Amino acid sequence: MRTADFNFDLPPGLIAQHPTPRRDESRLLVLQRAGGTIEHRRFRDLPGWLRPGDVLVLNNSRVIPARLRGTNARSSGKFEILLLEENAANDWWVMLRPGKNAGVGTQIILSDNGQATAIRGTVLEVNNLGHRRLQFSGTPDLSRELDQLGEVPLPPYITRDSADLMKEDKERYQTIYARTNGSVAAPTAGLHFTPQLLEEIRAGGVKICHVTLHVGPGTFAPVKTETLSAHKMHEERFELGEETVREVNMARDNGRRIVAVGTTTVRVLESVAARNNGKLNVYKGKTDIFIYPEFNFRIVGAMLTNFHLPASTLLMLVSAFAAPGETCGREMVLSAYREAIRNRYRFFSYGDAMLIV
Repeated sequence: MRTADFNFDLPPGLIAQHPTPRRDESRLLVLQRAGGTIEHRRFRDLPGWLRPGDVLVLNNSRVIPARLRGTNARSSGKFEILLLEENAANDWWVMLRPGKNAGVGTQIILSDNGQATAIRGTVLEVNNLGHRRLQFSGTPDLSRELDQLGEVPLPPYITRDSADLMKEDKERYQTIYARTNGSVAAPTAGLHFTPQLLEEIRAGGVKICHVTLHVGPGTFAPVKTETLSAHKMHEERFELGEETVREVNMARDNGRRIVAVGTTTVRVLESVAARNNGKLNVYKGKTDIFIYPEFNFRIVGAMLTNFHLPASTLLMLVSAFAAPGETCGREMVLSAYREAIRNRYRFFSYGDAMLIV
């Protein structure tokens, strides 16, 4: 299939800049794969679409304040630093802007609200993606300084000009069940849940389990190849634990449904199943799985997601799930997106939700 097949026109006014006042007040578009029918609901109606015996799987990765500011120790030029992956204490892969001014050996003095700190980062190497490896000094462990120095790494389409809004984002751009630090973007399908809603879901006989996938900046990267098969997917770190493996395998063996919250959860479950003949096993590593039509899903039976960017890998995954093993899911999803646009649904990270059953 061609990348251009996944383009659509989105009015700028539907790009959500702010979360809804209450998480469960988001709208929910329900797409039924069997007949392509659509229903318009509220997110708080989700428990009615779940069945006793379902296993609801959530990504519990926590967003870190990964955006830092600094200056070149020699020229005083400004840098924006986005932390990507921690190799060891004070040793990180990062994205730097402007990268052209950050060759090996460059020293960067970190800032705190515009004031220089004692913390420095030195560029050790540059990889083939243009990412820099920084060695930090002046602190025992940079990760302990992030709450003070770092900013929430909001997606590029969300703009902020107020310190109050940025402070609000630190809490709101996080799922309520986030536990394990590591993401530079939120697994946004989970932003709609409240503690009360999760308790209602449990009371309905649904088992709730977790995976951990640390969302990287590649989630926003455009597909630049003409055909999907030529695209190289970014890698993301994940962990699949014993309890989730046990519950999901048992549910599948008994014909019960696995409901994945977010494309990140889908990638974990389907990555491990592809390695293990359709079953899950305890696993920790990285995945670069690229899911697009005509992918055959081995684990996931229903999916909750947000509304995604045109021609994005996330939209391609959703299209694959709408019609597993076929190509017609693309038109089914784009038709649902046209319906969402007509009804003024909010798109992207702080937007509304879509349930595919």
